[in-house]
Order: sequence, then structure tokens, then C-alpha cells
Amino acid sequence: MNSFSDISMARPPASPVRVTTVERRDVPVVVRAIGNVEAFQTVTLRSQVEGRLAEVRFKEGDEVRAGDLLAVIDPAPFQAALDLAKANLVKAQAQATNAAVQERRVTALAKSGIVSHDEWDRARTDAATAAASVEAAKAAVENAKLQLGFCSIPSPFDGRIGRLLVNRGNLVKENDTQLATINQMKPIYVSFTVPEKDLPAIRRWNAEHPLVTSVAFPSGGGKPVQGELSFIDNRVDTATGTVLLKAVFANADETLWPGQFVDVTLTLTTERDAVVVPAATVQTGQDGSYVFVVKPDSTIDYRPVTIARTAGQDAVVASGLEPGERI
Repeated sequence: MNSFSDISMARPPASPVRVTTVERRDVPVVVRAIGNVEAFQTVTLRSQVEGRLAEVRFKEGDEVRAGDLLAVIDPAPFQAALDLAKANLVKAQAQATNAAVQERRVTALAKSGIVSHDEWDRARTDAATAAASVEAAKAAVENAKLQLGFCSIPSPFDGRIGRLLVNRGNLVKENDTQLATINQMKPIYVSFTVPEKDLPAIRRWNAEHPLVTSVAFPSGGGKPVQGELSFIDNRVDTATGTVLLKAVFANADETLWPGQFVDVTLTLTTERDAVVVPAATVQTGQDGSYVFVVKPDSTIDYRPVTIARTAGQDAVVASGLEPGERI
């Protein structure tokens, strides 16, 4: 009987707890979001003339430079058109020269009264018409040169080209058939949205200095990459209550790739000498937030606290605790 009583009144084994000290330190004020990597510029290559795709001068996935020749449309028909336009120009110039000679002759005869004013008018009209034909022929030559130039398709900027969408030998249509897509990767954008309640603070601090924006991969691989906020949209999405932002990154090593999802941390400012505790130490009850303070005699005291905000694994305390206290 006594043995049973001793066992029932025995205290349960103590549970170990971790104790930490309230600190005062500088804490960054940040906004966190999920972002999506976007190319700085994107262009879809199309031919400005219709013809047969004669050459492809790139490999899929290549890095290309501005001005690099990427594709060639068969130039033979356009060279023939240019040759014809040049021949028509020569013909028009010869006719204009002859018409000008005839005009001078008739003018001289008209002044002597040998020919009528009607014949003189016709001569002047013929000369003006021939001169206009020369200008039209010159324009036709320039247009033929332009069309021939369109047979060569260069890269408009530095970037990385995607897969080839049309094989060599196929007929491509003017301003219609897509050949490939080029994405500019250096620099590169990361777009993300933030709640509209954060917009006033973001605009305030962005007006004072460029806001540092860092991104990390959800998988945890690689080091965070730093850039700067470059764009705040001019409207709030009424459906979601969010505003679109973009940050620009140098991306010299192409760590960021269009289409990736990344974790975004936008740093607004740094709060100096903030009272900080681990967020895990803060509990929530019916009366709000509280912590357990370890008193000098190693007993525990319940302490209500006011939390200004959380910053990652830390909580910034507005009131209720002093630096050096143990919790």
C-alpha cells in the first residue's frame, strides 16, 4: 500500500527547455514575396519578306550578339527584282533625258512662233512626266534594296536564342512565321507582387535610395542574388489587392533563368537598436502575445509583450521586455 502511494505522488521527470537572452541589435525591415524571373527583353524572330528559309546560322540555345546573322531567306528572287528595278531606272533616265531635249527644242521654236503653244505645253508635260518617272524608278530601286536586305535576319540585341521553330527549306510568310525567340538574360528582371498595405512604405523608402532586392531559390540551392528595385506598377490590382513590382539583376553568370520561381526579399531600411527575441519564444493567448521570463531565482514569470513585427526567425519587441532579460 505504501509503495503504491509513493509511486502515485512522484513528480514527473523535468522537461528540458532552452533559454535565450533578449538582445538589442540592428534589424532590417523587409518585405517578402514569391517572384518570377522574366527576360529583360524578348523578341520573336519573323521574316519581313516571304520566301524559302535558305540558311540557319545559329544552334538552338546559343548565346547571340546584337547584329549576328541568324537566318537567311533565299535572296535570289529579291536580287532579280533589284536588277529589274535598276534597269527600269536606266530606262526612265534615258526617256527623261530625251524628253528634256525635246522640251528645249520646242521651247526655242515656240519663241520663234514656229510651233503652237499647245505643242509647247505637251513638250513641257512630257518632260515633267519623264522626270517624275525617274524619281519613281529610284524609289523602286530603294525598295528592292530594302526587300533584299530583309532576307538577312540579324539578332536585335545580346541574348540567348531558343529552339528553332521552322526548319531550313520551309516557306516562311511575311511578318507571320515564327522562327525562334531570343531572351535578353543580362540583365534580367524578377517580377513579384506585394500587398497594397506595403505600398506606402515601399514608395517612401524607394524615393530616398534604391531598394536592395535579393532572391533565393526555394530549394535552398545556391547563394542569394542581389539586385535593385526598378519598377512599381501605377495601379493596384483590385481583384487581389496587390501591386506589381520588378527588380533588375546583373545576372552576369546567368544564375537566374526566365520562368523560374524565386523567394524575394525586399529590404526597405534598417531599424537601429531594436529589441529582438527569437520568434519561437513568443506565444499567443486570449490576451495577446506573451513570453515566459526566467527570473534570477530560476522561476518562470508570465510576461505580456507587444510585437512590432517579425523578421525571419526573429521578433521585434515594441514593449514588455528589456535587453539582457532571459526568456
